[in-house]
Amino acid sequence: METRYGDIRRVAAGGASKETAKQDNLTYSGERASCTMAETDLGRMEKYRSMIATVGKKYGIAPGLIAAIISRESRAGNALKDGWGDYDRGRGAYNAWGLMQVDVNPNGGRRTARGGWDSEEHLCQATEILVGFIKRIRDKFPNWSAEWQLKGGIAAYNIGDRKVHSYGEVDENTTGGDYSNDVVARAQWYIKIKNYY
Repeated sequence: METRYGDIRRVAAGGASKETAKQDNLTYSGERASCTMAETDLGRMEKYRSMIATVGKKYGIAPGLIAAIISRESRAGNALKDGWGDYDRGRGAYNAWGLMQVDVNPNGGRRTARGGWDSEEHLCQATEILVGFIKRIRDKFPNWSAEWQLKGGIAAYNIGDRKVHSYGEVDENTTGGDYSNDVVARAQWYIKIKNYY
């Protein structure tokens, strides 16, 4: 499924690190762990399927990729408290909002959350942020293929474009050291196994 930003099915996916796999007490890592976690979230994800498809079409992003970010960021809402996630003990406040965890930290993304935590408006805002990062990576690395730029944009969604330095090390600064590799593997699972396209 080719989109405006490349084909997520053609992006290399190393899968989840051991650190990420530990969230589900998995004794294995890599693509297998990513697929297991995506499948664990499937029941909750199905509630959002039509909304994900609508937003994906609107922004030219594969619905499987949106589902994968929802799975990674909030476990399809299961990891949230009243829509909030990523609690910062130092600030005594949450850093992120909604299924796709829009960064509202005044020292981080500084965004104002739009819509309910599980609303189409929220998914639109988060997908706009993702598209913005893909475009920044495209401008920063114009010689990369569309698929490399897509993977770099996914990593930037987690850490910002300034911390993406090279394709081979795209996840060197991401949470768990695997963000884009894990998200891509989950996206490919949602597309191939559950037809999120």
